[in-house]
Amino acid sequence: MNTQHRLDVTGMISAPLGSWRDERACQDDLRKLVTSNAQTADKVRALSRFLGLTGTTSHMRQWESLLEVAAIDVAVARMLEPHVDALGILAEAGHDAPDGSTWGVYAAESPAHVLTVGAEGEQTVIDGEKAWCSLAAELSHAIVIAGSDGGSYACAVDLRDPRAQAQPTAWPSVGLQEIPSGSVAFTKTPVTVLGPPNWYLDRTAFAWGGIRVAACWFGAAVGLARNAVRRHSKRSNPSTVGEMLIGQLEAEIFSIRSVFAQAAAAADGSDEYSRARAWTVALTVRNIVYSGVRRIQHLSREIAGPAALTGDVGFAKADADLTVYISQHHGPRDEAALGTELRTKVDHNGF
Repeated sequence: MNTQHRLDVTGMISAPLGSWRDERACQDDLRKLVTSNAQTADKVRALSRFLGLTGTTSHMRQWESLLEVAAIDVAVARMLEPHVDALGILAEAGHDAPDGSTWGVYAAESPAHVLTVGAEGEQTVIDGEKAWCSLAAELSHAIVIAGSDGGSYACAVDLRDPRAQAQPTAWPSVGLQEIPSGSVAFTKTPVTVLGPPNWYLDRTAFAWGGIRVAACWFGAAVGLARNAVRRHSKRSNPSTVGEMLIGQLEAEIFSIRSVFAQAAAAADGSDEYSRARAWTVALTVRNIVYSGVRRIQHLSREIAGPAALTGDVGFAKADADLTVYISQHHGPRDEAALGTELRTKVDHNGF
C-alpha cells in the first residue's frame, strides 16, 4: 500500500476502509467470516489467513485490516488484535508460532494477582495467577508478562498445558460479552522466555501496538456511523439537521484517518524511531483517536435516534462494545504522560 492510498481518505463513511481491498467480493467475503458462527479460534485463524496477517505484516496493513473487521463487529476485532500482536512479538524475538496456534497477550497487572517466572530444574516456569486473560479458555497459546527480581519477562506459554487453568469467572458485561476476561492460574507451567528483562515494554513496536488498538476503536466508530447514515437515508423526509451531523461525522473520520496515515509514515517508514520517540507518537495518536471516536459515537447516536439503541440489535451491540473497549483507555493519565514528555523535550532543547 503506497502513500497515495494511505492519504486517500475522502468519502470515509461510505467507502471501504482498506484501499487495498476495494473489491466488493472481498468485502462480502470478509463480512461472511466476521459474522460466521465459527468458534473463536477458528475465526481468528480464518481471518488471519484471509487478511494476510503475519508477524512481519506492515503496521498500516494491520491497522487497515482491524479497521475493516471492527467496522463489522468490534468484538471480533478484539479477538483478532492480540493474536496479531503476539505474532509480531514472536517474530521480533526470533520465534515461530506453531502451525494453527491462536494467541492472546496478557500483560495487564493486578495487585491481587501475582505471576512470577523462575527456574525449575532445567526448565523455565511461571507460577501464580494472571488477571485479565481474555479468551484464555478458547485460545491455544499466549504471551504473558511475569515478574522476577531482575525485571519482567515476556513468556510464551501453551494454554492447553494442564498446569495452566483458566479460572471460572462471572462476566456480566453488556459490551464485549464474547470476550470473557478472567484470570489464569499457572502452576510451575513451562514457558519460553522471549527477550531479555523488560524487553516487552522497551520495544519500539510496543508503541505501534498501542496504535493498533486505537485502530479497532476507530473501526467500531465508523461502523456505527455507517449504520446511522443508512438509517437516516431511509427516512421519508431526512432533516437538514441530520445532514449537518453527517457532515460533521465525515470531518471527524477524515481527521482521524489522516492521523493514521501520518502514524503509518512513522511506523513503516525508513527512519529509525527510538522507543521514547515512538511512544510520544503513540500517545498523541491514541488521545486524538479516543476523543474523535467518542465524538463519532455521540453523533451516530444523534443521527440514528433512540429507535436504533432500543430496536436495532446491531447498532445497540456495537455501541455497547465500543463503550467498554474505549473505557480501557488511560485518558487523562496518558495526556499527562504526553505533556511530561513534551515538556521535557522543550526544556532539553532550551525553547
